[in-house]
Amino acid sequence: MSEASAASPATAGMLAVLGGGQLGRMFVHAAQAQGFRVLVLEPDPHSPAGAAADSHLGAAYDDADALAQLQAACAAVTTEFENVPSAVLQHLALAGLAVSPPAAAVQVCQHRAREKQCFMSAGVPCAPYALIESSSELDSPAVASLLPGILKTSTLGYDGKGQASVATSAELASAWEAMGRVSCVLEQKLPLAFEISVIVARGRDGTIVHLPVQQNLHRQGVLAVTQVPAPDVPPDTARQAVACAAALAAKLDYVGVLCIEFFVLADGRLVANEMAPRPHNSGHYSLDACDVSQFDLQLRTLVGWPLTPPRLHSPAVMLNLMGDLWFPEAGSAAQTPDWPAVLALPGVHLHLYGKTEPRRGRKMGHLTVTAASVAQARDTALQATALLGLPAF
Repeated sequence: MSEASAASPATAGMLAVLGGGQLGRMFVHAAQAQGFRVLVLEPDPHSPAGAAADSHLGAAYDDADALAQLQAACAAVTTEFENVPSAVLQHLALAGLAVSPPAAAVQVCQHRAREKQCFMSAGVPCAPYALIESSSELDSPAVASLLPGILKTSTLGYDGKGQASVATSAELASAWEAMGRVSCVLEQKLPLAFEISVIVARGRDGTIVHLPVQQNLHRQGVLAVTQVPAPDVPPDTARQAVACAAALAAKLDYVGVLCIEFFVLADGRLVANEMAPRPHNSGHYSLDACDVSQFDLQLRTLVGWPLTPPRLHSPAVMLNLMGDLWFPEAGSAAQTPDWPAVLALPGVHLHLYGKTEPRRGRKMGHLTVTAASVAQARDTALQATALLGLPAF
């Protein structure tokens, strides 16, 4: 590799991804479509991203030998989930690789209290909260004033894991004990109307573009349905959400794709819930409904290519496909869902993630329905849910 190509990710040819899940797999496909080769660092030998990549290093993210191989082969590195050690990203940046997202931003997103502090410093409203790190804090007046609330572990929580609804001080103490007495954040429970998300991409030159505002439905803490255009979001609320997301990206001096999840309250107020320093489940529809997908944006920010505002060319509904679909009856063996029946519907796009074993609660794929109108997309999506045995929305 010449000195010139080593300094330019856009001409280096090989890119790296830390993490082997479906988000990494879809990034691999987007990068390969533009002529790049991709190396995945992921300990799981059967990971979805590793199976799609040009090269797979089967090692821990902080394995010194694997990182040395990565540095020798690649000019730029991204991550597909937020729990990659931020110290590894910092190490790779100091070694001269282009790293997106930056280590400092990932570190903020890895801890709920740091995340809340970032919201407030950027002028973005969030739910009242308190950090709980010792038993003495459980009975403080500040904590009591937040009940009823949601107790969340400060780190490693996702898809509804690591959190509990608590109404009383006794329930709070019990939940904290059940979580292992680890650092937690207690958020005041607010009257929620619905949830939305915004995905922005920010380049090294500060350019920011965004996908349309997405309206999301969660079931048991896991995203189930995304609708775009967001059917219940007033234009002013959409503009505020985009402005908040852009402010956070600027505050973090962010480079890459960033998703901000918001609650829209019953009185119309907007509060930030959490952010993810990566592409997001709620943005998967962009593969089929936009001229530039969230993974295209991830690639462009990583290699320094121009960011053009994505255009939604088709209204869309995305349905998450969980492993439960493979087990229609309790105690039954896994059965492949009737994909031909679903694919007979107009505008249906099936994306399966290449996971070797279906399990209840595991994200196995997603289905995107595109149509000429919002009503048509919703009608077809409801037909798909009926065929698959999913609840209507």
